[in-house]
Amino acid sequence: MAKKKGIVSLEGAVKTDAGLTYKGVVMEPVVEKCEGCERIVPFEDEQFCPTYAQPARKWANGVCNFATHVRAEVDKTGKVKVNPLKASKRAARGR
Repeated sequence: MAKKKGIVSLEGAVKTDAGLTYKGVVMEPVVEKCEGCERIVPFEDEQFCPTYAQPARKWANGVCNFATHVRAEVDKTGKVKVNPLKASKRAARGR
């Protein structure tokens, strides 16, 4: 299998009852939220994430920080939190 730059292969991985064992780590298959991520690597009839062994736990608290298909939401309200101490000093200097 030819290896492209930046693409990880699961060469040497072994399928067990517990999951896929790769370099001593048991990896679980990706979850539905991972669909579309560029990091997914197919192995036999399932897909795995070589970056994180338990993808479901990465999505438990919100968005997976390794996900390449999800953009972080940007606050577009335009409000900036200002430190009141610094603001009073700037006002005293006339800025």
